[in-house]
Amino acid sequence: MTLQPTLKANWSYPTQIRFGAGRIAEIGRACAAAGMAKPLLVTDRGLAPLPITRRTLDLMEAAGLGHGMFAEVDPNPTEVNLAAGIEAFKAGGHDGVVAFGGGSGLDLAKMIAFMAGQSRPVWDYEDVGDWWKRADSDAIRPIVAVPTTAGTGSEVGRASVLTNSRTKEKKIIFHPKVLPAVVIADPELTVGMPGQITAGTGMDAFAHCLEAYCSPHYHPMSQGIALEGMRLVKEHLPRAFAAPDDLEARAHMMSAAMMGATAFQKGLGAIHAISHPIGAIYNTHHGTTNAVVMQPVLTLNRPAIDDRLAAAAAYMGLSGGFDGFYALVGDLNAGLGIPESLTALGVDAPDRDALLAGAMKDPSCGGNPIEMTEDYTKRLIDSLF
Repeated sequence: MTLQPTLKANWSYPTQIRFGAGRIAEIGRACAAAGMAKPLLVTDRGLAPLPITRRTLDLMEAAGLGHGMFAEVDPNPTEVNLAAGIEAFKAGGHDGVVAFGGGSGLDLAKMIAFMAGQSRPVWDYEDVGDWWKRADSDAIRPIVAVPTTAGTGSEVGRASVLTNSRTKEKKIIFHPKVLPAVVIADPELTVGMPGQITAGTGMDAFAHCLEAYCSPHYHPMSQGIALEGMRLVKEHLPRAFAAPDDLEARAHMMSAAMMGATAFQKGLGAIHAISHPIGAIYNTHHGTTNAVVMQPVLTLNRPAIDDRLAAAAAYMGLSGGFDGFYALVGDLNAGLGIPESLTALGVDAPDRDALLAGAMKDPSCGGNPIEMTEDYTKRLIDSLF
């Protein structure tokens, strides 16, 4: 028997993860394991003054790592933020990065470590073909990632999303060595998240798992991880939202976030392809946007995923097959206070042509179970408003 020609793929899986409550105390040892002596902690403006950040800086200081911090990070980070971060990295004589925070802080931190030693513009390393090979791999600085949300899974990713401030486009910048050397996943750091951030980031994790599960590409390991990740979100996101100090639920959500980011090596789809231009143009929260557009995408993709989501529904203890899964998404959104439409999210008078152009060239298109033709994408945009 010969192997089907479609059963051929390139696979890569994550990194060292120190998981559990209280493990932020190991930040000194984690940095040492990554080869850092003077790291720069990169986070966002909102996290910078909080006790969890100050405690981490104190732990770094006690370990002899200094207390350098850069926090000029926008919710959708841009090349302007990146340039400022690289300047701070070089001025401080840093030799690595502690990526601390949610998706925005983690993504920009990874790009600072990546770009500090490169000579070409960051856009030359977009996730297109083998553009990553243009980079000087030896010049990429080590990264320790410390997530404080449970959503993007950027802590186990080999790429970052960066918004071009001039063109208002989100670009995915990829290099294998952008994968953090060590992750500290401490659910105690997520307890103080506002409810709307718990909701949005949690639904981002669900979107990653869902789109990976539905992607037509061959990757059975990702398929299994995505399926269990969706179950974890179903069971534990409502708990984490209702009781912010529920450490068990928080821990399972951190697992689900990392599982989603691991699984989407198999591919993403129309949820992300449309969410990226919406976020870039209208500065909406990425995970919340994913949640808002999820049901319309499921409706359009149903002919290709009906049986697959029926199997997922059965695994997750849902009745009704595809319809039961679709209802779950609606119930999650309603229970988490997710806006019912993009208009309610603040997207007024949308530029449909700009959204169409942005979605059509987003790299997530390639993982959608139905080809994202211009007609498909127009119908999707029309269904969102």
